[in-house]
Amino acid sequence: MYAANTVGAIVGSLVVGLVLVPLVGSQIATQALIGAAALSGVIMLMAAPAPLLPVPALVILVAFGAGLMARVVPGLPGILVAYGRYAATWVGQNEIIYSGEGVTASVAVSRTPNGVLNYHNAGKVQASSEPQDMRLQRMLGHITTLVPKNPSRVVVIGCGAGVTAGAVSVDPLVKNQTIAEIEPLVPTVVSKYFGEHNFHVVDNPKVHIHLDDARHYLLTTDEKFDAITSDPLDPWVKGAATLYTREFFQVVKSHLNPGGVVTLFVQLYESNEAAVKSEVATFLEAFPDGAVFANTANGQGYDLVLFGQLGGGKINVDEVQKRLSDPANAAITNSLREIGIYSAVDLFGTYAGGTRDMQSWLKDATINTDRNLRLQYLAGLGLNLYQSDPIYKSMIRESRYPEQLFEGSPETLAALRQRITDSLGGRPQF
Repeated sequence: MYAANTVGAIVGSLVVGLVLVPLVGSQIATQALIGAAALSGVIMLMAAPAPLLPVPALVILVAFGAGLMARVVPGLPGILVAYGRYAATWVGQNEIIYSGEGVTASVAVSRTPNGVLNYHNAGKVQASSEPQDMRLQRMLGHITTLVPKNPSRVVVIGCGAGVTAGAVSVDPLVKNQTIAEIEPLVPTVVSKYFGEHNFHVVDNPKVHIHLDDARHYLLTTDEKFDAITSDPLDPWVKGAATLYTREFFQVVKSHLNPGGVVTLFVQLYESNEAAVKSEVATFLEAFPDGAVFANTANGQGYDLVLFGQLGGGKINVDEVQKRLSDPANAAITNSLREIGIYSAVDLFGTYAGGTRDMQSWLKDATINTDRNLRLQYLAGLGLNLYQSDPIYKSMIRESRYPEQLFEGSPETLAALRQRITDSLGGRPQF
């Protein structure tokens, strides 16, 4: 009996979690379980030596009770899927235009009164068409493909609203693009609601959706790539911190071609300084010649793009500008203009620091590893905090123009130096 109960618990949870809920939703799955429990109860009572009631009466009574209970099972509220623990504070504010339950996550899409679309996963907004979010998502995608000389094969880790993947896809040099997404529901949803913002990336013939955990995908493929960009969920979400570990970054490096680029999203909002330090320090340990580019909102820190390149090397700003000026790359240029970036100097003028600049700031940082996953807990402590600008100001306190990172004509570098100096507060350079 003990063994049967154990097997039943395992099989039941797998069938409900992996089959019933994704297929019909938790409401119908719960109703089905009530029916199964009622049926098993009737069978047990019928086998009793002396049933309390005649069999027909027993069946009718149990069926009536089960039907009554099944009828009052509510559907999963869309606002709960969208906002999780904050659901009560968002009642009546935004319209929930989609809500669905998947194998690994529940997903929602909401629309604000002024028309902004929000993509929700893990009970919070993970991407949106807000200007500051669009800017980060486009920066992440375009830096990924503009720096390598030939970004032919690119991997995008995490589909989200598809904006980063869409920015990658419009680069004509990209011939083969893979989106590694763990939740099958996500590409279907974003292709319907965010197609205008992500250049209909899911329907692009050169884009392949690979439904898999990103770590498993990279660990089981022999392919090499020219660029990899990663935009995971918040580090406190189950499994997300494993995409920020020392070991994972080594796996990423092993799958880059010489000169290959990797970019990573790091949030400053709803986080704390210890978590941000851990993310940045772990990344820069793997890519010591890397850089941090900032996405600011109204002059205040908001989120970051971490940049690394296999073998180091300088970013040729003139070469990037040449690509942006080429009519063949008009889609990239227009995409950047939509987020207020009009040149290569604008793009790389968002530089916020590198390994040398941040040595003092990162001296007490915790390196996130597979053995400790410390980031998951540090990030959890920042759930209700809004300290993005203080974190940003602390991070850039000793940042200066990086002589070793960029190359180009004297005029271009002078303009870039001035832009970075201004963005860092006008501090004197080395």
